[in-house]
Amino acid sequence: MIYKGVFMALKIWLDGKLVDEADARISVFDHGLLYGDGVFEGIRVYSGKIFKLDAHIKRLYQSAKVIRLEIPLSQSKLVNAIEKTVEANGVIDGYIRLVVTRGTGNLGLNPFVCEKSIIFIIADNIQLYPEELYETGMKVISATTVRNHPLAIPPQVKSLNYLNNILAKIEALDSNVPEAIMYNHEGYVAEATGDNVFIVRNGVIYTPPVEAGALEGITRGVVIRLAKEENLEVVEKNLTRFDLYICDEFFLTGTAAEVIGVVEIDGRVIGDGTPGTVTKLLRKRFFEYAHGREK
Repeated sequence: MIYKGVFMALKIWLDGKLVDEADARISVFDHGLLYGDGVFEGIRVYSGKIFKLDAHIKRLYQSAKVIRLEIPLSQSKLVNAIEKTVEANGVIDGYIRLVVTRGTGNLGLNPFVCEKSIIFIIADNIQLYPEELYETGMKVISATTVRNHPLAIPPQVKSLNYLNNILAKIEALDSNVPEAIMYNHEGYVAEATGDNVFIVRNGVIYTPPVEAGALEGITRGVVIRLAKEENLEVVEKNLTRFDLYICDEFFLTGTAAEVIGVVEIDGRVIGDGTPGTVTKLLRKRFFEYAHGREK
C-alpha cells in the first residue's frame, strides 16, 4: 500500500502477532482453505475510526457459535488486535477483513481434529465499484443460481464458503454487469451477491426480511435507521422479481458498496434511468454519518 507517498508493505495480524504480508502464511491443511470452514467480517474505517466495530464483532462471534467454531481470543483482545492492525498500516479510510478459520486438520471433513482456529486480519484500501457508477447507477441481472436454502446454512452466518454467491457473480460478469440479484427457493428476493437489496415504491422503502435468505447487514441496519430519521416508511416484506421490475427506485447496501443505486435489471429501466431521490438522500446521509459529519 502507499501511505503519505511512501510504499509500505502490508502488516497482517496472524495468530497473535503482526507479520509482513510476505510472511503471512497458513497451512494447506487449514480447513478454511480445504472446505471453506470458517467465518469472517468485512469492516470499514472512516476518517480514522473503525465503523460499527461492536456490531461486527458481535456478528462474528454469533456466526462462529452457530458452526461450533471456537474463537481463541476474547472480544476485547480481538478488538485490540484489529486496532493495532489498522494503526500499523496507517489506514485512515479503508477496509478490514477479519477472518477466523477452523485451523489445521487433515483431509477429512471432521472439524474437531483441528486443534486451534486461526485468526488473521488484513487492513487495506478498497474500492468495490468505480466512483462514476455511484453517480450514474448500475445495471444488474437476475441470477439463475438460487440462494442457499436456510436449512442448508442459515443466511445470518457470514461463512467463508461463498461459492453460492460466486456462481451468481459469474453470471453477472458473463452478462457484463457488476451485480446479480439472487432469489430463494420460493422465488422471493434474497440479496445481491454481496449486498442487501432495497426498492422504493410510491414513497415507501421495501427490503427483504432476513428470513428470505439475506445476511442481516450492518450497513443495511444503519440505512434503515437513517431512512426512519428522514420520516421515510421502511417495510420488510418478501419481494418478487415483479416488484423489482416495477419499482420507482432500487439500491443496494453493503460494507464495501455502501449505498449504490441500481438503474436497470434484466433490461428493464428503473424509474427514469438514474439513481432516484431517496437513493441519493440515503447515500448522502450514510456518508455524513459514517464520517462523523452529521449536523
